[in-house]
Amino acid sequence: MKVIKPLGSRVVILPQPTEEKTVNGIIIPDSCKEKQICGEVISIGKDVKELNTGDIVLYNKYAGTEYATDDMKYVIMQESEVLAIVK
Repeated sequence: MKVIKPLGSRVVILPQPTEEKTVNGIIIPDSCKEKQICGEVISIGKDVKELNTGDIVLYNKYAGTEYATDDMKYVIMQESEVLAIVK
């Protein structure tokens, strides 16, 4: 497994999985799924002040840069692009 160490004030986020079905049981096709806006902070750069590893955060759906390795997809973004911490 590769380790991603962000630089400066960047964070690495593991997006949470998308819902496969609606509340009523209708299966959502891949073409209709929204891009995730919630995820877990996996790694932080040395200049990050307000986030910690393991935090669940909300971010803009177009924020950051997507990076895929093996079978995992990550989003790398500036700390300032994170909108909120979910508690």
